[in-house]
Amino acid sequence: MAGENFTIVVEFILLGFSDEPKLQGFLFGIFLLIYLSILIGNGLIIVITKVDPNLQTPMYFFLGNFSFLEICYTSVTLPRMLINIWTENRTISFLACAIQLGFLLILGAPECLLLGVMAYDRYVAICKPLYYPLIMNHKVCIKLAVGSWTIGIPIQILQTYQVFSLPFYGSNKLNHIFCDLRPLLKVACGDTFANELSIYAVAMVFGMLPFLLILWSYIKIISTILKLPSTEGRYKAFSTCSSHVIVVGLFFGSIIITYLQPKSSHSANNDKIFSLFYTVLTPMFNPLIYTLRNKDVIVALKKILPKCRRMKSN
Repeated sequence: MAGENFTIVVEFILLGFSDEPKLQGFLFGIFLLIYLSILIGNGLIIVITKVDPNLQTPMYFFLGNFSFLEICYTSVTLPRMLINIWTENRTISFLACAIQLGFLLILGAPECLLLGVMAYDRYVAICKPLYYPLIMNHKVCIKLAVGSWTIGIPIQILQTYQVFSLPFYGSNKLNHIFCDLRPLLKVACGDTFANELSIYAVAMVFGMLPFLLILWSYIKIISTILKLPSTEGRYKAFSTCSSHVIVVGLFFGSIIITYLQPKSSHSANNDKIFSLFYTVLTPMFNPLIYTLRNKDVIVALKKILPKCRRMKSN
């Protein structure tokens, strides 16, 4: 190996936005504010869905799960990104990169599945209201949540193992903001066709299938809503779904563009931007979307915030 001047990669360099040296301080401030807003916003949703008696329904149970997942998901990438910008040291060890990718994939699958489950919950609530308490009982909700969190773990661990089983020699520069599948395969040596195929297969199972379930659910929901006799009833039914639809559009839109477009049309800069949508912007906008467009959440926040102020004053 030494005679062929190959160097075994023991660490990677995450280039991120290093091509904009003058913007590093600005980017650090922006990403820090975004991370804090994700922690506070999603943390508030978790608290109010736990303590407010009016929010003890399947819809808010899944929303609480989704908010917790958003915190975990962004914590895999954003703290490391902030450290890299602050210290100007963009290296990440081979093992740390593998761990980051593993957790990113393991937590990415439940996001897709939980969004699918939340759409199914809305379908049952609007299309089968009389059977809703029976179909979406507490045991079913627990099983759906646990299943969403755990079903993809073995497959994502296997996919991570397959990527890091590839030989990495020579270039160790990843033109990305975190360790992700596409940038790693670009610097890997040998035939990566099987890994590319695996990416599409897993994306179809954990991305496209939940997306099709969501699409089917909303086709049924819209057809049911349009049959409602009163305008007020139609508006109320639509308003319970609008927040979820916006989050689905943001998340799945960026995922589909990033992972399902042909390899030949990929651009490193575009990948970095679209990856920010599903790893940073969706978790940041999630609390805003659900609070600004949901009366129940607004009422719950108005109850809990004065209590928090009184506790601080005491």
